Amino acid sequence: MHETSYGARPARKAVLIDLGGVLIPDYLPAAAAAWTTRLGLTQQAFLGALFGGSDDQVLTGRVSEPTWWDIVAGRLGAGPGLLAELRQDLASREVWDEALVALLRRLRGHARTAIVSNAWPGTRARMAEAGKLDIADEIVLSCEAGYAKPDPRIYQTALRQLAATPGDALFIDDTPGHVTTAHSLGMTGHLHTSTAGTITRIEDFLYTQPHAITKDLDPQGRVRP
Repeated sequence: MHETSYGARPARKAVLIDLGGVLIPDYLPAAAAAWTTRLGLTQQAFLGALFGGSDDQVLTGRVSEPTWWDIVAGRLGAGPGLLAELRQDLASREVWDEALVALLRRLRGHARTAIVSNAWPGTRARMAEAGKLDIADEIVLSCEAGYAKPDPRIYQTALRQLAATPGDALFIDDTPGHVTTAHSLGMTGHLHTSTAGTITRIEDFLYTQPHAITKDLDPQGRVRP
């Protein structure tokens, strides 16, 4: 594997990156397509049953995951067996972007890093099961912080935990409005649309010699062995 030189790094730079839709690519469209056919619902109705009203409830930790799944079951008219199958299917679709994970691990000690995610209460435990708690210096989850993006407070919490200023931080998310808030707070923002594009943006932000990291990727954005 190509060995990247970090000698030219600015020591105070920080990278803040989203979880769902970035480190874990968005699997909901495919899941919704499969389950709406089975349940006889529109995709809008299915996603509304899963997430409608969740922003100030389970997403901010005011409601537990089991309680929220009871709400979802009522909306879908799903019994315990069907609900368990749905939850297992959704969990099986969570696949980490290993190229971005590898990059974050290589950045440890060379730049300050944080995951900043709108996430349900079981997220940290699932990250631990996946062996991913060590990929960033800080993990800031909305269910633990009590507020969710685009609330400026979750961005400020992450910056405070990293001891970083907005001007030294790159914020990466797949939701345009979340990136807009980062810009309004003085951070550099990047809208994630591809693995290779995000890796290039990170190294351009951090290093004076760009593209050293992307040489470790194959054309599909995967880390070369």
